[in-house]
Amino acid sequence: MIDGKTIAITRSKEDAEEFVELVSEQNANPITLPTIELVSKGEKIVDEFLKSLESEKPDYSVFMSSKAVTLLIDTAKKISKFEELQLAIANTIVLAVGPKTKDALEQENIKVAYMPERYSSVGIGEVFTKLNAVGKKAIIPRSGASTPFLKDLLEKIGINVVELYLYDVCAFRDPTEWNNFRELFSQNKIDSIIFTSASSVRAFFEIMINDYAQQQLIQLLGNTKVIAIGPFTADELKKSNVTNIIADVHTVKGSVDAVMEEFSLA
Repeated sequence: MIDGKTIAITRSKEDAEEFVELVSEQNANPITLPTIELVSKGEKIVDEFLKSLESEKPDYSVFMSSKAVTLLIDTAKKISKFEELQLAIANTIVLAVGPKTKDALEQENIKVAYMPERYSSVGIGEVFTKLNAVGKKAIIPRSGASTPFLKDLLEKIGINVVELYLYDVCAFRDPTEWNNFRELFSQNKIDSIIFTSASSVRAFFEIMINDYAQQQLIQLLGNTKVIAIGPFTADELKKSNVTNIIADVHTVKGSVDAVMEEFSLA
């Protein structure tokens, strides 16, 4: 299977514990690549979120990442507004895009009413379709780098959407953590790379383009099995002409399963 293979993922060590465990269980070598950094919009995000809840009176709160949850809650705690935030969110019906996001909310005693079977924007759309929520309103706190796909999808279903941007995303700024990866990558010793978001694809190219010409980078990527965690990530890779395989289940485990399947077919 992937015994002895070297598999990289575009996440920091702190965010890739599940990946490291899954890959190590298969006697493969995991490499974590901190690809993006979150740049918070500051303490004002809590007041902006609370004001939006008060003025817009949304029926639903939709959380699309554990990072958005953690950032919002940690900032609220820092300025002693956590209980106010907790109560305000509890007055809405809460949706979480996947298990990690759900856990982050429920660890703070925020009850999650719905989580889609498919951990993606499409999955959230499927939940709303089943809820028959036409005419209802949803607030979505998220990244400034988000695509308009989810908003457009929900509005087509008949949901009124309020998006609130909590943070921006930039490429990871400490290149030294990439040194081992660069060396192995240039020697074609990286067997597979899992890309975990469209932002991580853009950041990967921004970081690596300092050392490789674009065409050389694409050629080297062609020598490894590139896995996209979901369709948006795959689309971003396609923009740079990188051949990739989309994980059937859009999770870290689903992506590792895709790697294992690819090597079992080889």
